Amino acid sequence: MADTNEVLALFGGPKAVQTDVGDIIDWPIVTDEDEQAILDVLHRKAMSGMDVTKLFEEEFAAWQGTEYALGFSTGTAALQAAMFGCGVGVGDEIICQSLTYWASCLQVYSLGATVVFSEVDPDTLCMDPADIEARITEHTKAIMVVHYVGHPADMDPIMEIARAHDIKVIEDVSHAQGGMYKGKKVGTFGDVAAMSLMSGKSLAIGEAGILVTDNLEIYERGIALGHYGRFNTDIQTPSLQPHIGLPMGGYKYRMHQMSSAMGRVQLRHYDERCAEIQKAMNHFWDLLEDVPGIKPHRPAKDSGSTMGGWYAARGLYRPEEVGGLSATRFCQAVSAEGVSCSAGINKPLHLHPLFNTTDVYGHGKPTRIANADRDLRQPVGSLPVTELMPKRCYSIPWFKHYDEQIIGEHAMAYRKAAENYESLLEDDPGDAEGMGGWHFFSHG
Repeated sequence: MADTNEVLALFGGPKAVQTDVGDIIDWPIVTDEDEQAILDVLHRKAMSGMDVTKLFEEEFAAWQGTEYALGFSTGTAALQAAMFGCGVGVGDEIICQSLTYWASCLQVYSLGATVVFSEVDPDTLCMDPADIEARITEHTKAIMVVHYVGHPADMDPIMEIARAHDIKVIEDVSHAQGGMYKGKKVGTFGDVAAMSLMSGKSLAIGEAGILVTDNLEIYERGIALGHYGRFNTDIQTPSLQPHIGLPMGGYKYRMHQMSSAMGRVQLRHYDERCAEIQKAMNHFWDLLEDVPGIKPHRPAKDSGSTMGGWYAARGLYRPEEVGGLSATRFCQAVSAEGVSCSAGINKPLHLHPLFNTTDVYGHGKPTRIANADRDLRQPVGSLPVTELMPKRCYSIPWFKHYDEQIIGEHAMAYRKAAENYESLLEDDPGDAEGMGGWHFFSHG
């Protein structure tokens, strides 16, 4: 293994990473058990049925610790159903952090509502509870809490604020399946949670999503939005009963049964696989705890909180500790050591034209304010912490297996670059404006 006294690979020294990584970062883990479950659906020609999906929902609800679970074609659809379930409609507002993938909030447009963006905490990258209350108005219907890139949001103060104002809380758990907040699973704090289960996520079952809740009315409104085959006389919510028969949203959102079949298998092994991911990722950060300029993005060890499957793993960058070295230059040096490392994260949504100038539905004005009683757009400079974060984050390997040698070599790549920062300052290109991407995670 390399040591930090060696010349950086960027300048001709030996690479820190010498060992072939093999399958240590491959995901998802697909076995004959998955294949047979999928083939059973295929051979029965049951791809569009509901029998396997209902079994998966029952098993997922038991695993999650909620009364109900409802499968969807995508996480985007599940999150839209969560909004609809909470009664979000024309003229309403939801509060959501701007540093997130668009599917956390953009569907609100289709409900005639809009979004107000909040700041993030620079250490968790999740919604800053201290920034929420000032954004609440008489139109606020729900808070969309994102457990962003695996880190659990600070749910206690968020729930306290929501309950004080009688506002619903939706948890977007797309990045954090199985994660814990103070010993309790994320997705069980708010009124409803929803998440993606597509093939890039830590709980990966294909192209799918799922909604979980203890609230019967929210669950049945989720059915009403886009599950025509289940919007029948089983519905118990009185306000929905007159409309039984056709989907109220006009959508067809059921989960494909090849995905639910794979989901049943993946769920059986998920906790065990997740535990190994956590062991590997925590070991990586343990090796780097004392390194200047780079900070672990994970909860404190004694907090009872965890990163779940550690989806889209990131590190926090502190340039003031390394002579102002840009994240871009730091990542160049790390990449030269044999690790694919890039600076940035999701671009802040509040700066995209879709939230400022775009008229999606022909209202004659930007959709963001089409049904609002005021101009609630948030220009450059309105969320300064959020706007800085793309320059304060970088990618790290997402280890799926524990291997001390491989993990140690990768950690050394980051240590070498950070501890030799002075040699990198001379040709530092700086960080470009607009770093990151609107999609950012290539698998979406």
